[in-house]
Amino acid sequence: MRVLLIGANGYIGRFVADRLLADPAVQLTALGRGDDADVRFDLASGSPGALTRFLDAVHPGVVVNCAGATRGGARELTRHNTVAVATVCEALRRSGCGARLVQIGCSAEYGPSQPGSSTAEDAVPRPGGPYGVSKLAATELVLGSGLDAVVLRVFSPAGPGTPAGSPLGRLAEAMRRAMQSGDGELKLGGLGAQRDFVDVRDVARAVHAASLSAAQGVINIGSGRAVRLRDAAGVLARVAGYGGALHELDGPPGALRSAIGHPRPDPDHAPPVAYPYPDGCGSWQQADVRTARDRLGWRPRIGLEESLADIWMEAACRI
Repeated sequence: MRVLLIGANGYIGRFVADRLLADPAVQLTALGRGDDADVRFDLASGSPGALTRFLDAVHPGVVVNCAGATRGGARELTRHNTVAVATVCEALRRSGCGARLVQIGCSAEYGPSQPGSSTAEDAVPRPGGPYGVSKLAATELVLGSGLDAVVLRVFSPAGPGTPAGSPLGRLAEAMRRAMQSGDGELKLGGLGAQRDFVDVRDVARAVHAASLSAAQGVINIGSGRAVRLRDAAGVLARVAGYGGALHELDGPPGALRSAIGHPRPDPDHAPPVAYPYPDGCGSWQQADVRTARDRLGWRPRIGLEESLADIWMEAACRI
């Protein structure tokens, strides 16, 4: 089976590439903007016609799209998350390859959820920011394309490679600085948000399973359990061997404050600035993952402690 992977250098894409390459039945071709891609192509600016000609030449059986942007203004997010997917869908419609499309969506498409609830695929999406809106628009394009396609709505990915600017990445960096400077206490803010963390390697397994399946529509990929960021911080302190005290600063629910980056009060430091949790999903998200179990035969295998240990190992090695 030939698989065309778009976005192989991204956070999720790197692990998807590793998983697919481990399958001896898969012939993998990577398409992206970087020099190390097998084929260089920018979905946000390239034409559907050019991509169609490539699809007809390579003739993949599956196209996996892990490309996209998580930061930026509405215009940039729309270009990389929505226009790019429109290009993929149109190219596949024009091509004679008949490839199956596996699109990586995200839980930000749902928006805020009722605390204590599990969000199933039939929930009405109400994204709380431009990122979620741009990803939801991409999902609607895929679902309305008439293609053999599935959208995996990934909840909060964690594990090795977690971006340093993400909430868990900032927690690890703040702890590393506190340990390096010998601080006996670490002041953290905005840790009340609860998220469904799923290891990125488990996400890659789900992509592999979706590539081989006939499942269509939307499928949630998560752990099925919401975890408070303050609890994640406690686990991170344990795996890091940080013996200092963790003090939570007061702040609005669902906010992650830059006090994470200021482990001790210092008049020479700039005052903390509020950073909302970047997905626009408020204080709570938890996935209903029964569809992934029933239609993909997929269950998460890697617990949050292992994911956090891998995040810590990378932070500890950062100079």
